[in-house]
Amino acid sequence: MPFPRPRSLGGLIFLGLLLVSLPLLGGVVSAALEISRLADSSERLVLHGIQATRYTQALVRQVAAMERSARLYQLLGRPQLRGVFDENHRRMRVVLDGLAILPSDPTRDALVADIRARAQGIAESLGSQDVGSRAAALREFGTLSQDTGRLSLLASQQIDRELQGVRAETEQTRRRLLWQTAALVPISLGAAFTFALLLGRPLRDIDIAIANLGNGRLDQPVSVRALPTDLEALGRQIEWLRRRLLEVAEERERFLRHVSHELKTPLANIREGSELLIEGAVGSLRPEQREIADILRENSLRLQQLIENLLSYSEWQSKRGGLELSEFPLRPLVDSVTGSYQLRIAARRLRLEADIEDLTLNADRNKLKLILDNLLSNAVKFSPEGGVVALAARADGDELVLDVSDQGPGVAPADRGRIFEPFFQGATPQDGLVRGTGIGLSVVQEFAHAHGGRIQLIDDGIRGARFRLLLPMFRSGAGSTAQVVPQAVESRTS
Repeated sequence: MPFPRPRSLGGLIFLGLLLVSLPLLGGVVSAALEISRLADSSERLVLHGIQATRYTQALVRQVAAMERSARLYQLLGRPQLRGVFDENHRRMRVVLDGLAILPSDPTRDALVADIRARAQGIAESLGSQDVGSRAAALREFGTLSQDTGRLSLLASQQIDRELQGVRAETEQTRRRLLWQTAALVPISLGAAFTFALLLGRPLRDIDIAIANLGNGRLDQPVSVRALPTDLEALGRQIEWLRRRLLEVAEERERFLRHVSHELKTPLANIREGSELLIEGAVGSLRPEQREIADILRENSLRLQQLIENLLSYSEWQSKRGGLELSEFPLRPLVDSVTGSYQLRIAARRLRLEADIEDLTLNADRNKLKLILDNLLSNAVKFSPEGGVVALAARADGDELVLDVSDQGPGVAPADRGRIFEPFFQGATPQDGLVRGTGIGLSVVQEFAHAHGGRIQLIDDGIRGARFRLLLPMFRSGAGSTAQVVPQAVESRTS
């Protein structure tokens, strides 16, 4: 017959506590029985000691009384004194009968029989008419007194032996209880460990599943095998939730892809039209008309960058994109990215400071370009007019260290833990007509991770924000952890 499975977590906990406590309860009951047995042995020892002492003292008194009454009877010859002697003799026999019921001791029993026979012989000789027999009977009292003393000593020795037996039994019981405890503790620990495995493994699986859902790892199925059926039911509910979230995520990615692709064509027409106007394809423009055309061109470029970010994020989240590694110099890539921002930099009267070492990388050129584009776009967006945007790149061993900094408001303490989350936007107002989507820095983080690198927000005590990109120069990997270095800056929108 199969063992019934507990249906609830409470039932499993009760069963586990029962399994853990049963060996300990058995040990407690066994110890109680042993202690009760030792208590009974000690009680018998005390009772026998008291009885033996009482009987031997009474025997000594009765022998003395018999001797005194016998000598008086021998001296005076009165029948009343004979009656006193016979009464003392009867009382002595009663005492001897009491000694006989104590725990058996062959030596003592033989001595009691001798005393009984000697006392009987004295009584018979004392009733004789022969004066010599009476005198011999009186001399027997000396031997009888010695036998009584020996009997008292034997009683004491027997009590000592019983006491030693109780001590030996106590020591044996103590050792037995120690061995029993030594055996029960591992059994209880084993039961507790088994219970912890039965309870801890499904709880750990559930914890991992919830953590995966919270971190967006929806590609790992949830399977919970547990002794209580309600935990298995909870695992099935979490698996249903994972599948539902996966469906929602796929619908979101599909929507982003469709919307982004639908926007690219009209946006390209707007950008090309504004460029034709600026180039004078339809005639010279007045200064105010050129300013409007520049605004159209600049905002169309910003819209194009936002759409590219959406497409890159959607492609990467759907796991359709991978790294296309190639070896290329860093400086031309930086020049290409900064060149696309010359108009925006000039319009805001910003100063761009670039300190780029001659480095060669083995990375995905397009994704690194998108990383630089997003970091530089943020720096230009949040820099005040007349401010400085700084780019610096250097090698630190086998690692590229690239810093992008501005003199804007910085990142608020409440935002610094979330600026790399997708679609998160800080509280600082943005310049321009086009508001960001909040995925720029999340794209930077995803692509940095894909290269085995990381992105940091550095606190250098200077106004503004400084982002540091760390990438391996000659190897690729994934799984590095992005981090935000503690700082005291204000607010920024990715």
